[in-house]
Amino acid sequence: MGRLDGRVAVVTGASRGIGRAIALALGQAGADVVVDYAQAGAQADSVVREVESLGRRAMAVRADVALPADVQRLLDQTLASFGRVDAWVNNAGADILTGPARTWPEETKWDRVMAVDLKGTWLCSRTAAAAMSERGEGVIVNVSWDHVAHGMGNPAAAIYAAAKGGVSAMSRCLAREFAPRVRVNVVAPGWIMTDWLAGSDEATRRTVAAATPLGRWGTPADVASAVVFLVSPEASFISGETILVGGGVVMG
Repeated sequence: MGRLDGRVAVVTGASRGIGRAIALALGQAGADVVVDYAQAGAQADSVVREVESLGRRAMAVRADVALPADVQRLLDQTLASFGRVDAWVNNAGADILTGPARTWPEETKWDRVMAVDLKGTWLCSRTAAAAMSERGEGVIVNVSWDHVAHGMGNPAAAIYAAAKGGVSAMSRCLAREFAPRVRVNVVAPGWIMTDWLAGSDEATRRTVAAATPLGRWGTPADVASAVVFLVSPEASFISGETILVGGGVVMG
């Protein structure tokens, strides 16, 4: 896979889980990385140190992607520190499956997921694309969900499917709107070992693995590899596409 030396990448929601893996993979490929976070400052600082240990520059910026002023500040701080932005990965997502959010009213869950996952992706994409277009090129990678094309029968799934399905549809529109200077693609993870799956019982984990043609649950690194490919020069003629990273549970 091609090197990303000299490039600058912003990763939203990068303090842990899939976002952390993406930030580290981009750093390993040679990019300097801006680690966006909403609450977990100490974890974001840890990711920065890990990227720096790879010989790359990094910084953490606190920004709520659902707020236009925060998104603009995230871009402004990136440009002030690094002078450019070449790649922007919209990974930030609202967690309504673990912690206190599990007990929120359904409408509150809906509003937060739509604000972060859908509106946040829209705000960040438009803000990043404007800066990239001025330079003449750039890459945006948005994170969706493989089950938007498959369905899952529970209330939380309906909320996520509505938001992530919107991300997928919107990304195809943005890929046309921002072309030819900015490429827009999507990665759609499936069953990935994040906090929710890590906290599940062994029976659930076995069920997930058994239902997956490749025989295992995915890892954040699996998703990160797909993102690095889409950001890399090898993907320079790919735009408006979705890579499913789910071990074959859902096949496009």
